Amino acid sequence: MTVVSAPEAFNSDDLYIDLRTVFHRALYLKCEGVNFAGSIKLKPATEMVEAAEREGALKPGSVLVESSSGNLGVALSMIAASKGYRFVCVTDSRCNDTTKQLMAALGAEVHTVTTPAEEGGLLGARLEFIRRLCAADNRYVWLDQYANPNNWRAHYNSTAPAILREFPDLDVLFVGAGTTGTLMGCARYLRERHPGVRIVAVDTAGSVSFGRPAGRRMIPGLGMGMRPPLLDESYLDDVLIVEEADAIRTCHRLAHRGFLFGGSTGTVVTGAIRWLADRDEELTAVTIAPDFGERYIDTVYNQAWLDEHYPGAMLGVHPRLRPAPRRPVQRHIRALA
Repeated sequence: MTVVSAPEAFNSDDLYIDLRTVFHRALYLKCEGVNFAGSIKLKPATEMVEAAEREGALKPGSVLVESSSGNLGVALSMIAASKGYRFVCVTDSRCNDTTKQLMAALGAEVHTVTTPAEEGGLLGARLEFIRRLCAADNRYVWLDQYANPNNWRAHYNSTAPAILREFPDLDVLFVGAGTTGTLMGCARYLRERHPGVRIVAVDTAGSVSFGRPAGRRMIPGLGMGMRPPLLDESYLDDVLIVEEADAIRTCHRLAHRGFLFGGSTGTVVTGAIRWLADRDEELTAVTIAPDFGERYIDTVYNQAWLDEHYPGAMLGVHPRLRPAPRRPVQRHIRALA
């Protein structure tokens, strides 16, 4: 029996799905949403808040403020409610209504930015708003998930060791690239403890993280409008770029087998399956699902939304009734042999 007195104290770290039944490829999907925040972001949220408390930056009367497209905002809303802090989440128009409602239900104040900044787009506008807020009132404490090393340390201390504990013969790990906290924490740990593991980052088309031009991105979670400050490409063996429409198709294919996941999971699974399909060798491969799909019911799983943003893409068609799309993997770099 598990008994907790604070919501952040519970986080299941050992649930995996064998995706061979869906994609006929050996790939294990680590499910990170089995906690009260519903996503992997509980780990860095907890690490960053506790570090700020230890350092004296966060104390009674402080107001937490953070930029988030969704999941980190929910995690911080939950922790703030648990610990008695006010929390202001600064997001933008890509954050879905369900996520905003979750944060509000937990007591957070949600500020939505709608006008992009000249540099950095919507993310740049979110950061400008936070800087002005902090400059005007010293009660505000900005954790800054984009540059805070405790973001990646959370995964160095927990996510990567948990994977290696279950898969000591791991050959390749696929990780989605957002702030790159998960990516860099796992990459650093595995380079030290199991240097033979190949680290493959998966990014979404339209993201500028790896030097590609900015483009439209409709699904929150992966991708950045600026180069992630935490990113160190020397730890990576490969970078894959996945179109959002293909990620959504993968989400629907999983859903038709009873597994409902979000857009970030669809993105990283798409890249992983294609990468593995290009190789004849049998590999022990793992990827990470940051959350589940309930928060994407109004977008990824909403036919009206799909028709508006991806017309003619046949996204709502059951995968058994049409051939799965097959496109070559777009690679950006191969840093290591």
